[in-house]
Amino acid sequence: METPAANVIVATRTAFTQATALAVQYGFSIIGALLLLVGGWMLSGIISRWAYQGISRIHGIDETLARFFENVLHYGLLVLVFVTVLGQFGVQTASIIAALGAAGLAVGLALQGTLQNIAAGIMLLVLRPLRVGEYIETGNVKGFIVEIGLFATEMKTADGLYLMAPNSTLWNTPITNHSRESSRRQELSVAIGNDTDANTVKKEIMSIVTADHRVQKQPQPRVFSNDLTADKTVLTLQYWAQTAHWSETRYELIDRLKDGLAAKGVALK
Repeated sequence: METPAANVIVATRTAFTQATALAVQYGFSIIGALLLLVGGWMLSGIISRWAYQGISRIHGIDETLARFFENVLHYGLLVLVFVTVLGQFGVQTASIIAALGAAGLAVGLALQGTLQNIAAGIMLLVLRPLRVGEYIETGNVKGFIVEIGLFATEMKTADGLYLMAPNSTLWNTPITNHSRESSRRQELSVAIGNDTDANTVKKEIMSIVTADHRVQKQPQPRVFSNDLTADKTVLTLQYWAQTAHWSETRYELIDRLKDGLAAKGVALK
């Protein structure tokens, strides 16, 4: 007949044996999980850096966009490693993946406007309708581009004011880029009296314009009669100039035309 002391000893040995078996079983699982975490962390960093270097070599890819893809890949791989580690302990990863998907959908719905700005920022960085330093104009904003971010674009207006525009407002509207092309056409109007010889004035205008080295030879400048009223004829001057000198050329030609025509006795209306 077994004594109570013998029963205690047997129970203790059984518990110790079971604890030892569990320790061995989960000890290997814990060690494997730690190795998987460390290896996964290092591998995700290496892969994401490789991806960044590869994307950066693609012509036209912005630095901000390359960093964004690097971070998305890095954290996506870390999530995969985390789910794999949980699988080491017998956790049903299918339910975790479903929960992550539901959480991602909920976050996406909550941050719908923000995600629209991110998507628009990616498209702006990929298609590059605007670049840093360029002057652009949309239906709502205009100014020089300072920085293109994933959420918003920083701008500086012509009068020196700071402007931040959400990317979705830039992507969903036509953009006029005043700096992208190397040259631009300019138009100036000159109104003369109907008693003035228009052909003589046209020749004088062409003489003044072609003397400016900033005015391009091709396409050739031209002057033509554009409007006629009871007391005046409106002449229109069209010429092309480098975009970098477009404004200065316009301002100086206005003064030269005024003084040059006045010296020839031409009265402007």
